[in-house]
Amino acid sequence: MAAVAKRGEIGFLRPTRAGGTKSRMTLALLLAELVDRVRRHAAIVVTIGVLAGVLGGLFALTHIGIITDTDEMFPKSLSWRQRQIAFEHAFPQFQGLLVVVIRSSVPEAQAATAQALVARLAADQAHFVSASDPAALPFFGTEGLLFLSEAKLRPLLDRLISAQPLLGQLVSDPTGRGIFAALSLMAIGLKHGGLDLAPYHSALIAIHRTIAAALAGRAEPLSWLSLLSGPVAEEAGGSRIVLVRPKLDFSALEPGAAATRALRLAISGLPLVREGLVTYGITGQVALSDQQFASVAEGAVAGAIGTLVLVTLWLFLALRSWRIVVPVVLTLLLGLALTTCFAALAVGQLNLVSVAFAILFVGLAVDFAIQFAVRFREHRQGSDAAAALAETAATAGGQILLAALGTAAGFLAFVPTQFQGVAELGLIAGVGMLIAFVCTIAFLPAAISLFRPPGEPAEVGFAVLGKVERAFKPHTRATLGVFAALAVLGLAVLPQITFDGDPLDTMNPRSEAVIELRRLMQNPVTNPYSAEVLAPNVAAAGQIAAALGRQPGVDTVLSVQSFVPKNQGPKLAMIADTTDILAPTLSASGRTAPVTAAELRLAVKTALGSFAEAAPQVAADPPFAALASDLKALEAAPDATLIAASESLTEFLPAQLARLKAALSAEPVMLARLPHALTRDWVLPDGRARVQAVAEPGERSSQGLARFVAAVQKVAPDAAGPAMNIVGSARVIVGAFRTAAIGALIAIALILGLALRRPRDVALVMAPLLLSGLLTALVIVRLPLPLNFANIIALPLLLGVGVSFNVYFVMNWRAGVRLFLGTATARAILFSALTTGTAFGSLALSEDRGTASMGELLLFSLGATLIATFVFVPALLFALTPEEERVPSRDQAVLVGADDERADDAGRRS
Repeated sequence: MAAVAKRGEIGFLRPTRAGGTKSRMTLALLLAELVDRVRRHAAIVVTIGVLAGVLGGLFALTHIGIITDTDEMFPKSLSWRQRQIAFEHAFPQFQGLLVVVIRSSVPEAQAATAQALVARLAADQAHFVSASDPAALPFFGTEGLLFLSEAKLRPLLDRLISAQPLLGQLVSDPTGRGIFAALSLMAIGLKHGGLDLAPYHSALIAIHRTIAAALAGRAEPLSWLSLLSGPVAEEAGGSRIVLVRPKLDFSALEPGAAATRALRLAISGLPLVREGLVTYGITGQVALSDQQFASVAEGAVAGAIGTLVLVTLWLFLALRSWRIVVPVVLTLLLGLALTTCFAALAVGQLNLVSVAFAILFVGLAVDFAIQFAVRFREHRQGSDAAAALAETAATAGGQILLAALGTAAGFLAFVPTQFQGVAELGLIAGVGMLIAFVCTIAFLPAAISLFRPPGEPAEVGFAVLGKVERAFKPHTRATLGVFAALAVLGLAVLPQITFDGDPLDTMNPRSEAVIELRRLMQNPVTNPYSAEVLAPNVAAAGQIAAALGRQPGVDTVLSVQSFVPKNQGPKLAMIADTTDILAPTLSASGRTAPVTAAELRLAVKTALGSFAEAAPQVAADPPFAALASDLKALEAAPDATLIAASESLTEFLPAQLARLKAALSAEPVMLARLPHALTRDWVLPDGRARVQAVAEPGERSSQGLARFVAAVQKVAPDAAGPAMNIVGSARVIVGAFRTAAIGALIAIALILGLALRRPRDVALVMAPLLLSGLLTALVIVRLPLPLNFANIIALPLLLGVGVSFNVYFVMNWRAGVRLFLGTATARAILFSALTTGTAFGSLALSEDRGTASMGELLLFSLGATLIATFVFVPALLFALTPEEERVPSRDQAVLVGADDERADDAGRRS
């Protein structure tokens, strides 16, 4: 053990006065003795380790869960969380929803599909609690015209009055025959010069398209709502919303998956959907959460296999023998199983941030295992396995322990923060680093002993990198100058780093739920970036709504009073005048018996006769001329085509005539007479009233939402809602990371100070750590790559990797080594970085944008750390080396402590 003791003296902590050497030697000997004991009982240790790993893994699989709700990553004690919870309790009907967005070029097809879907879902009580079509409330059908401005209402009513002759014909005969008769009357009017067809062009073109589609064998129903309402119908938008409350299965990883499948089955079976006239998309809280988990899991198996193959390749290149690679892999698997077991015990349910602990564990723990294994190969030259293992423990064990403690401190600094997501990650990963050290120092040597790797015939380091390092020594000052300039630039751009607190930006942008939600965001009524205020009563709600409407950045403000139309008197008068004119027409009794093909053919023939009599006028009007050609084709078409054309022309006509009659029966709207089905979403039984403010389109960025929230809080400091959640969570996350970063740096510095005992050496480890952080800042600002709640965990990883890598070089320098890149330590660091980078690269390829950005930022921070370690640290250490020590011996250029006597002297001098 004398050789081991001497190796321990030059390979671990620096000598100290008054017994310091003894304590240092005691730790080195302790680690060497521990490794020697596990080697002698290798079979028992490995058996216990495998059993512990299997049992721990099985326990974790049966006791750990995943929460995809990003709100759960923040404690309920936060003020904005408390307000949100109170709002959700007051209006539970808005929580846990699937939102079906129904789209069609024919508004009536949207309405018919929505109502049919609601009826189907109401019958499926196994999967759904409720389903509703908010736009189908009879209140809107009767009072809808009152919500139009006078400037829009008057042209609409004039349009209806001008269509009275056509309406009369359609009311009396709402079939294809009635439409053909109406076209015949128009031709007669055109012949006598008393009819201007220009106002009817849009209707004529629509009828032409419907008939042409029927002749081609396609069903394209005519939208009578668009014909009668014109621009007003277009402003209503091209979608209809159905709100569905599913029954969730919280025992499944995707709680809404079963209900979503049942929903798709129900809607895909509806006739208009089968025919392709109607399309649909599904979004909402449940769909977003489920699809985010699916995006994270998508390709996970293939990615894990690919990562495992590449990691194994790097391990083989680093270690050169499967007899060492297999023990390293087993050590990683054991550590991961035990860490996952700890996560199940300590946390129970992982969130979308803490679920990344496995990647972080593998990326960092593999460094410990590779360092031990490569240094074992180094000491294996000319020594038997037993001596090499003990010597490795004495020389590298202390370095690995220090790296593990520093990394754990970096992670554990996040535990006290209010960002529960990363606090849990910090706890799991911090303890995981300690588990990784124990596995590396206790299990790995035993496994290596059992696999009996052969001796090393050649030196382990990188000779080429050693030559590169020698070549760069004359340029040390220039190298340090470049890094100093980069550090200054990094400091300058720090204020430009942005944080994107919108969870939508961390989701797969190609997922259906995200696509549909972003489309809904274009409409103020369905824009999710809103603030919700609970006023003590309806009168106070009106005052708050008025005040919010005057705030900058606020687009729309809604309250229950928004459903009491303004300026009702003039509008009701206009509607009454129109009703007086159209009432006799709309009240006439019409044909109810189905029309026959023969009757349709006769009507077509009659219309063609009228068209022929007005041939010159018809030819001069392209839309009317196109209809003449359609009628000729219909006259010769089979009966089935005639019937299909009639059905397409009139499928939605009776319902629209009924809606028109209802709309013209509008009455004064008063707050007290609003239907309960409407007011329940705005007024609580205790009288409190809801006010909703929606941000302007230009305020949907993180900075814009912050301005919107500030404006809302000037009026209503206790506002809740998605916008408040986004801004509140962003503030918590940024504050947590700022506090934790400072705490982590202090903790790491204290640990290094206790271990290294010299402020300069602590600074030598911390300087490249800070430099790599500034280099990372430069990259993410220049790309740009905004921080979010997923990728911001790169910060603790940057601290962990930086401490590990830098400690190894600095401690070797203390031991007398003057060239670093050609050593076994550099080989271990490089392959550790490649292995870690491979794990992070698999994250960067994820379909989930948050996970992908996490992988990208982790790769960038790892690259910055590697540059600082392999370029900056050697240059800095060379610059601090006394002139007489700058010419290393050949032994020093190869291995740590290869020349015992020289290294011992160098250690004493340091």
